[in-house]
Amino acid sequence: MKVGIFTDTYFPQISGVASSIEALKRELERQGHVVIIFTTTDPKVKDNEEGIIRLPSLPFFSFQDRRIAIKGLHRAVKIAREQGLDIIHTQTEFSLGLTGKYIAHQLKIPCVHTYHTMYEDYLHYIGKGKILRPNHVKIASKLFCNKSTGIIAPSKKAARQLLNYDVTSKIVIIPTGIILENFFKKTTRDIRTELSFSSEVPLLLSLGRVAKEKSIDSLITAMPEVLIKKPATKLLIVGDGPEKQELERLVQELNLTKSIFFVGEVENSQVQAYYQAADLFVSASDSESQGLTYIESIASGTNIVARHNEYTEMLTHNGDFGATFKNDEELANTIYQCLTEKTLNINTENIEKNRESLFEMLSSELFGEKVIQFYKEMIRQYDDEKKLAILLKQR
Repeated sequence: MKVGIFTDTYFPQISGVASSIEALKRELERQGHVVIIFTTTDPKVKDNEEGIIRLPSLPFFSFQDRRIAIKGLHRAVKIAREQGLDIIHTQTEFSLGLTGKYIAHQLKIPCVHTYHTMYEDYLHYIGKGKILRPNHVKIASKLFCNKSTGIIAPSKKAARQLLNYDVTSKIVIIPTGIILENFFKKTTRDIRTELSFSSEVPLLLSLGRVAKEKSIDSLITAMPEVLIKKPATKLLIVGDGPEKQELERLVQELNLTKSIFFVGEVENSQVQAYYQAADLFVSASDSESQGLTYIESIASGTNIVARHNEYTEMLTHNGDFGATFKNDEELANTIYQCLTEKTLNINTENIEKNRESLFEMLSSELFGEKVIQFYKEMIRQYDDEKKLAILLKQR
């Protein structure tokens, strides 16, 4: 099978979407399929990567660390036709998502789509939330998804949202898997030594895009209460984004500069070292459709504290891998409880069994297998619909 993946976001950009695509690409190729990725240019890479077609792009006007393609449609059509693609998989609703849809129509092949982003949490990027409204998101999502042969939702939360948008295309829930061995192995880099933190210092980690929808300000404002109970606690904020300067000001206003440290963006190959250095990975975000950083942290051996929903409750597994909180007022105490329980005697044998069970569900191998099954189903469905259309036309 030859698969064309169309995405506005791909490495070296650091995002859950980029990680998801990389895991899928690896699994498809491992099983003998051919993958061509159509994505945006990036100033950090040269346009000579095997199997990756980069179309001319510019930074998105209010989302400067993300890019949109501005031309290259005819080139993309030519390459897709020459490659003889069997199916197209779009990973964005914007420039390259629309390009993928157009090419699928031209080549008369099925187009499936993964709905990654809960856009209602991102409206503040367009005119500070005063131009687009949730109803606009509903209309746009419905139009895009109903023009797809089938939809992959990475979680029940995303699937429910699509049903609320009146999406009628077939929806299947396939949680994104991660390449687990990247996080299982022990890193040789010692972040604590680099930052002069002893092994006894309780270390919290926030890792990801530093943006409003990630609610990092909730974590920062919870720190004074955490420090009352555990004064030596440190917080590392790893990543970059539009909210960084504002959060740095907040840290200064709260007089937390000796407890909270901004590391900046790190290469994808280095994130494991930060996970393994931390005692807890903490996220107050409620904008995730799935949240790959949670899985990466658990795979690295670091428990999580996350905002409560069906998915995070499943991941924490009754306290084996951390805990969830329902509102900001509970955050500090939840962190304290998890740091304290780290020193208690626990049934490690039972936890390891639960860990193995969790990883079986969230491995890139299972993810790839489920997506391939869906591709085959959608190709059959598309071919059946074409045959039916021909029959009806002949009558």
